[in-house]
Amino acid sequence: MEKFTTLTGIAAPFPSANVDTDQIIPARYMKVITRQGLGVHLFDHLRYDDARKEKPDFILNRDPWRRARILVAGDNFGCGSSREHAPWALADFGIRCIIGTSFADIFFNNCFKNGMLPIVLPRDEVDLLMADAEKGAEITVDLSAQTITRPGGSAIRFDVDPFRKHCLLNGLDDIGLTLEQDPAIAAFEARQRAAQPWLWS
Repeated sequence: MEKFTTLTGIAAPFPSANVDTDQIIPARYMKVITRQGLGVHLFDHLRYDDARKEKPDFILNRDPWRRARILVAGDNFGCGSSREHAPWALADFGIRCIIGTSFADIFFNNCFKNGMLPIVLPRDEVDLLMADAEKGAEITVDLSAQTITRPGGSAIRFDVDPFRKHCLLNGLDDIGLTLEQDPAIAAFEARQRAAQPWLWS
């Protein structure tokens, strides 16, 4: 998993509340089991018309927001079904951080497992960042310092679970965490081979 340390990028405003995972990635695109190629279908029914042409008024179809790395979201982002394809689609598009007042629990957890940082902030701070995003501004998210730096240089602090922070900073998904125990696993297997060789024949 790609490490998340410091991210500087365009923030896109997405103030709609209760954006569910079917809006993020419609179910008809969930036939794949890989994480690549889903970005083109992110917010599919909002981005494209019936002829599959981009809707010019949709925020991610417009410059500079089509290059967004950060999404400033409305309340309860990622509600609905528990599809992991939702963070896959966001990440494949290029979004690594989502900032909002609240997230659906399963979506929130899936973000961390896929190298993305969801940040929960009070309404007034989200409103400040939403205003920055509407201007097409770049902001900087520093996970180590747990700060978001706005265009004028002022910083907003955020909380993050220490274990999840460790995993993101070191690029550790569930498999990576298991592989950190490789020496202990190898030692156990060596002992088992000696004590129960019939299990290895």
